[in-house]
Amino acid sequence: MNSRRLIDGKLLRCGYSTGTCAAAAAKAAVKMLLGGRPVGEVSITVPQGETAAFEVLNAFFDGENASCAVKKDSGDDPDITNGVLVYAAVTRIPRGIEIDGGEGIGRVTKPGLDQPVGSAAINAVPRRMITEEAAAACDEYGYTGGISVVVSIPGGEELARRTFNPRLGITGGLSILGTSGVVEPMSNTALIGAIRAELQVLAAEKEKRLLVTIGNFGERFAEEILGLPLHYQIKCGNFVGDTLAEAVALDFRQILVVGHIGKLVKLGLGMANTHSSQGDGRLETLIACALRAGANLKLLRGLDNCATTEAAVTLLQEAGLPSQTMAILGALIEDTLKRQVLPETKIGFVCFIGGDILTRSGNAQEIITGWKSV
Repeated sequence: MNSRRLIDGKLLRCGYSTGTCAAAAAKAAVKMLLGGRPVGEVSITVPQGETAAFEVLNAFFDGENASCAVKKDSGDDPDITNGVLVYAAVTRIPRGIEIDGGEGIGRVTKPGLDQPVGSAAINAVPRRMITEEAAAACDEYGYTGGISVVVSIPGGEELARRTFNPRLGITGGLSILGTSGVVEPMSNTALIGAIRAELQVLAAEKEKRLLVTIGNFGERFAEEILGLPLHYQIKCGNFVGDTLAEAVALDFRQILVVGHIGKLVKLGLGMANTHSSQGDGRLETLIACALRAGANLKLLRGLDNCATTEAAVTLLQEAGLPSQTMAILGALIEDTLKRQVLPETKIGFVCFIGGDILTRSGNAQEIITGWKSV
């Protein structure tokens, strides 16, 4: 693929989604079934609008069946499905285009996802693409009957264990995804989409509580120190604001955010995305809070020389100013969180270091106690 994107100062190559590969394989297989001759390359139009050409691999066809594969190229995106072979096997049926999943394609077991329970985890846009490309091949050969398409990815079940699928209730394999048909290199879209899917599963279970943890440290602290169950937990990574926006849209009423100071201190600066590429200001925020708490010039200079928030907290403890500084930081964090949700949404937070709580919202203990008692 020739399309490229400038990401963090690097010009990176785009790729194609599993949905695009499945649609290309389906079109090629239908052409072989109806045309009775091998197909070496096939072109399709992706939802983004561009035309893409794919090499057809492992082709097989006879009078009744045809199958082939397209190799996924994710471009410069670190996608675990890069290089997999996406197969489509087709046969004639009386009417319509029927789509199902075979080897390595997951099955939906929980409500709230893109497809109903029991269906193959092939999302709506890829299904539409497969349908349109298979129908185009039928029109090319004047065929008015129907086509059954079965998509498979050998090795998909093993790969799926490294994805969000087990948490989402998708068992037995990978999901066939894609909205634009194109994989953006180093894109946040896929991660936010996975968070949205997890939230939709919880919402479908009528859950109104949401535990948002920032990374594995936050998850462990919530479970081991706060004693909270993780059934209604979402790991948001750096996407605090995006996660909260999705949660509000899905009508979650009570939210608790748990995170290490290295991440939550950025909320004190007003940042709702805590990734380093969005900016830093961690130590500057702690310095400003310490100044308001009464820190002297020597302490402020010491904080300015710290390399990490952990080192800064140690200095504050040695100076006897941790509680005052953290109280000021806590008020800033709380203000940022409240601006991400509706006034009627009950939201709190716990900010920790190691096994200790540094600061928390005024309602955090009430939320924790209430959740433990349910």
